[in-house]
Amino acid sequence: MNRKTATYPTHVRVPGAPAPALGAAHERLEGRDKVTGAARYATEHAHTPPDCAYAWPVPATVARGRVTGVDTAAALAVPGAVAVLTPGTAPRLGEPDDPTLAVLQDTAVPHRGWYVALAVADTPEAARETAEAVRVTYATEPHDVTLTADHPAAYRPDLANGGQPAHRERGDAGAAFAAAPVRVDATYRVPPLHNHPMEPHAAFARWDGEGEGAHLTVYDSSQGAGPVRAALATLLGLPEDRVTVVSEHVGGGFGSKGTPRPHVVLAAMAARHTGRPVKLALPRNHLAAVVGHRAPTIQRVRLGAAQDGTLVSVGHEVVTHTSHVKEFVEQAGVPARVMYASPHGLTDHLVVPLDVPSPSWMRAPGEAPGMYALESAMDELAGALGIDPVELRLRNEPATEPDSGLPFSSRNLAACLREGARRFGWNDRDPRPAVRREGTWLTGTGVAAATYPVLVSPSTASVTALHDGRFDVRVNATDIGTGARTVLAQIAAEALGTTVGSVIIGIGSTRLPAAPLAGGSSGTASWGWAVHLAASRLAGRLAGHTGPLPAEGLTASADTTEETGRDVPFARHAFGVHFAEVRVDTVTGEVRVRRMLGVYAAGRILNPRTARSQFIGGMVMGLGMALTEHSTLDPASGDFAERDLASYHVPSHADVPDIDAHWVEEHDPHLNPMGSKGIGEIGTVGSPAAIANAVHHATGVRFRELPLTPDRVLTALA
Repeated sequence: MNRKTATYPTHVRVPGAPAPALGAAHERLEGRDKVTGAARYATEHAHTPPDCAYAWPVPATVARGRVTGVDTAAALAVPGAVAVLTPGTAPRLGEPDDPTLAVLQDTAVPHRGWYVALAVADTPEAARETAEAVRVTYATEPHDVTLTADHPAAYRPDLANGGQPAHRERGDAGAAFAAAPVRVDATYRVPPLHNHPMEPHAAFARWDGEGEGAHLTVYDSSQGAGPVRAALATLLGLPEDRVTVVSEHVGGGFGSKGTPRPHVVLAAMAARHTGRPVKLALPRNHLAAVVGHRAPTIQRVRLGAAQDGTLVSVGHEVVTHTSHVKEFVEQAGVPARVMYASPHGLTDHLVVPLDVPSPSWMRAPGEAPGMYALESAMDELAGALGIDPVELRLRNEPATEPDSGLPFSSRNLAACLREGARRFGWNDRDPRPAVRREGTWLTGTGVAAATYPVLVSPSTASVTALHDGRFDVRVNATDIGTGARTVLAQIAAEALGTTVGSVIIGIGSTRLPAAPLAGGSSGTASWGWAVHLAASRLAGRLAGHTGPLPAEGLTASADTTEETGRDVPFARHAFGVHFAEVRVDTVTGEVRVRRMLGVYAAGRILNPRTARSQFIGGMVMGLGMALTEHSTLDPASGDFAERDLASYHVPSHADVPDIDAHWVEEHDPHLNPMGSKGIGEIGTVGSPAAIANAVHHATGVRFRELPLTPDRVLTALA
């Protein structure tokens, strides 16, 4: 197989096997366990030991400074109190790769909410009371939590998130923009956003044995047990084989559980310090400060076009914030390097270090805020040109990826635009804004495109043929609610020529073959490739095997390090289009989404049922980004003002009356053996812009800052 032009079969089947498992709408294998309560999450796992203790962290109440004293006398007098760990008494940790995990190691307070103590008690209630009784004194320092476009501390990093170059330029974008007959120059703002998974970050930690034979077992709510084990081993000075991490069921993450977080370190420290098993579940109002957030962005987009709508220049410049603890740069300008043809292009990122919690991954990092700005600007350009927004995008389809010049492995954005327009009834739309009125309500429709890169990481897996005719598949994958178990069973069944019901799936533990975390819409491609390869090898061995199976069964393993490391000279992305219809109340400023449609080109859809769930879930998250979700950093206190679900408003069922997702057939031989692309995040990417563009069509007013809350809308309408 040529390394430069590697292609992969879409499936391998045993002759005479059952109907293909892939492509069938199988229900989730763990669905019944979840709805009946049989599925156990991190702090529910196994029987709670009688000596289990509970921990409750103490967050800093100043925006910047250092701890000068921790008085634990009153706390330790609370009935049931066991211990209070402080920077002076907590176990010493090794140097972490991620500085946010260096908890209770010194007296520095880099931001409000940084943990300065940990209370441990016999019950959760006592732990909370003990934490509230801890008295901490501080020496405060001046702080700054406010992001501005011209902040004097802004700098250009070498790389943005994902290893993307912070700055890229083709031709002379500035001169081409200045000379363009039609121009759009607009600035768009997205506030800080929070992940808020249903299950807060939680862990159970237990030490067995002593000294050099001590073994740490952790049940953690994480998107990847492997990275958690590696971090704990480094911090606690243990070889990795003396740390076991289990993440069998996870109640959502949306990126916030994509890296180890302080809670799991604190649980392990507390268990070592007290000699007892410890459970720690973070209070929801702590999450904003300690598990990451989507950083705010200020984005200037400049589009220059000829009179026929052909783009001659695309500029996308981003200013965002990071913390003083670690650098994280939201790569919002990167989608502009992929989307539309233009001879001149500029994308740039500046970052401002502030006294804020460290930002991190949130579903579709970079693409979600970046495409809101780019697709809003495209809508503005369509209005300036008098060209239909769908047609404008079709006129600017690139033959190759604009930034790299690489050919696309597949790109069916145009098919999505046409199919979406047909399904939505777009061509019946009156393009004039603010003309559809029913009483106090104005109605409008909008469209926006979406993209997300194809990512894949090396993985291992094993498949064993058992004596009862079933197959045992093992891989340290993580199902964060996406249906990963089900799809991996389908992949194995397809390769083995058997039924999904004959496949046993073991995932979510470092006792299993190593695998990457669930993130970047790469899980199914990464784990599935290894499962497919192992299952195909086993099928080959079984075809040549005679006689009874060995007592332990017959096993085949796979490691895709070589396969995933091959050079593939293609730009690989999923694409999609979002359409939205909204109603805007001119009296109250309320925006209601009447209907949404997403149409995607994402390779082979392995399970229509779980895929549709992922697409629609992403679209609902994009609706929240457009209309309800936002967070505010208070300049005085340095704290996020919206820290729980009472103040940080996520969409409810009533906010989503009619939402649907479809996809176009796409066959791409340059991806993986399944022919699939990631689908977990692209549903979020274009939704906010489609809704914002629909609000403009309804009202005639262009909003360039999210979310479109009634106060903002009503003020603009007035």
